[in-house]
Amino acid sequence: MTKPKSRPIFALPWPGMAIAVLAGVAMLIAGVQPVLILAVVVVWMGSLWLWQAEPVIEVQRVVEESPVSRDVMANLIEPFGVPVLMLDGQRIAAANAAARAELGAHIVGQDARVALRHPEAITLLDAREGSVTVRGLTGPRSIWHVRRVPVDDRYSLIELADRTAEADVSRAHTDFVANASHELRTPLASIIGYIETLADPDARIDAATSARFHATVLREARRLQHLVEDLMSLSRIEAEKHDLPRDHIDLGQMAASIGGEVAATVGDDRIVVETDDAVVQGDRQQLDQIIRNLIDNSMKYSDAKRAVELRVVRGLHEAVLTVTDHGEGIHPDHIPHLTRRFYRTDPGRSRAAGGTGLGLAIVKHIVERHRGRMDITSKLGVGTTVTIRLTLIDQTAGALPGRAVG
Repeated sequence: MTKPKSRPIFALPWPGMAIAVLAGVAMLIAGVQPVLILAVVVVWMGSLWLWQAEPVIEVQRVVEESPVSRDVMANLIEPFGVPVLMLDGQRIAAANAAARAELGAHIVGQDARVALRHPEAITLLDAREGSVTVRGLTGPRSIWHVRRVPVDDRYSLIELADRTAEADVSRAHTDFVANASHELRTPLASIIGYIETLADPDARIDAATSARFHATVLREARRLQHLVEDLMSLSRIEAEKHDLPRDHIDLGQMAASIGGEVAATVGDDRIVVETDDAVVQGDRQQLDQIIRNLIDNSMKYSDAKRAVELRVVRGLHEAVLTVTDHGEGIHPDHIPHLTRRFYRTDPGRSRAAGGTGLGLAIVKHIVERHRGRMDITSKLGVGTTVTIRLTLIDQTAGALPGRAVG
């Protein structure tokens, strides 16, 4: 404990001491012996001084010993949404809930250099203040921005900001641009090559070859058109992903209608449609796009002798849409990546079938906008099933004004 400083003279209890002196004078007039009067006055004034001095000494001790309270600081950082550490010198005196969740509760009391264990972080801890970027702090691919801020000569705060998601988004955008550029360049190169050959006055091309070249140019141009349309569709869906659709739509009725159109085009033996009435809240155009994309995918990869199965089943709280093909199936290693943009299990076969590599990515984003769930199951040699689950609307409440059902 810090030794109390001497009491300043202006802090003495002068009013009480004056009363003690007056009382002594009264006792003297009353004939009390002077020695006894002096003793009483001294004891009285001394007790007054000690009674008032003790609180002053205690407050002074608290202020001198703890300019910044550790408990107060720990309570202040606890509600922060980002991980924050409080350092007492180089030791972690406190960590908020976010920091304990990321780094573990055991870090409290440890030397910060041991707890963080990274050269970049140790360099920061050796400095009084500053910031660094630390890679691999909480995982192999994690990226954290670490900043140290001094509070006083003893305490400092360490703030950790997770930049992993930002880096992932940036990397995804870079990959997307690279993939889109490649996908656009391939049909363009093919179109330009055939057109240049056809336009060459020195090229001796017979009618059959010329017709084949024109057919190839037309096919590649349509492929390019489909790719641009899918890219624009994906862009629109992502722009609207935070807006919950508001129309009431009978998913079973829509699936039956689309299935009937497909059957009229490819033949009744190529598609089996079974649906229940199931009203969901959704965007009519996007739900139509989901069903058509899934049917188109299944038709491309299904056994030509087996029908594609389109079903809508009404559950207790959800409408379940399934599209099943009876093709070669998909290896389990590919399934987690199927909804990535431009991902193909067999690039050559997909391009030959006219696929853009964006169909399932579009379906996934539409399902996410509708707050639904998407599952893909497949067995090699048996086939693949894509399942979409959307929340049913309580029809007892009735359709809201201005919303279509059907």
